[in-house]
Amino acid sequence: MWVYRGGDPQKPVLIYQYQPSRSGQVPFAFLKGYRGFVQTDGYSGYDLLGRQVGIRLVGCWAHVRRKFLEVIKAKSNPKKKGHAEEALDYIGRLYAIEKQATANELSSDQLYCLRQNAAKPMLNDFKSWLLRMSTLTPPKGLLGKAVNYTLHNWDRLARYIEDARLRPDNNLAENAIRPFVLGRKNWLFSGHPNGAEASAAIFSLIETAKANGLKPYEYFRFLFEKLPHAESEEDYKKLLPRYIDPGLLIVS
Repeated sequence: MWVYRGGDPQKPVLIYQYQPSRSGQVPFAFLKGYRGFVQTDGYSGYDLLGRQVGIRLVGCWAHVRRKFLEVIKAKSNPKKKGHAEEALDYIGRLYAIEKQATANELSSDQLYCLRQNAAKPMLNDFKSWLLRMSTLTPPKGLLGKAVNYTLHNWDRLARYIEDARLRPDNNLAENAIRPFVLGRKNWLFSGHPNGAEASAAIFSLIETAKANGLKPYEYFRFLFEKLPHAESEEDYKKLLPRYIDPGLLIVS
């Protein structure tokens, strides 16, 4: 199950897509003709997207953080601080900048300037540290893998400071797939591709409704009442979660 989150950040759309393959051809085909940023983790299947004209890939710092956390968890003495903790400190300071921006309710222009003045020098320092560590750490060890993963994806990871609409990570998309993964433990699997596609359609509506501040039960009740009266494409479009006034969904 693939999930895409995009559109207006204030009125986001979430689309679930069933495909029998994990191939990078899936998002490549889905996003054909799209121009703009695409934020993903470091899965190599997304590399194909980066070769599509008009698409700029953005990395995920949350996934980098997990790599270094794995190093700490594997240590015989977790309380003893080492290089992995140093890396997490760099990442923590990058997120502290984002937290400061949110707390101060900065405008897009202000956020861009803050990132250029505060995050960019920190990123440069972190990259220098990583390059130094790459010459001192066995590449096949956990720390070496974390360092090399970060360096391999560096251009994508640093790209979030180029546009204030971007975030340091793709946690919003990660959070969107979590309900499906948790539910899967109950239904185990879809018995047929048609069932998987139906599940994807329902989840797209439910999670888009939630992302737009709507309660799924109230939204579906409203939807089922209005659907029989929809005749044109425009009528159907007005019933999508991002176009619904929450005030219309109050259940009496």
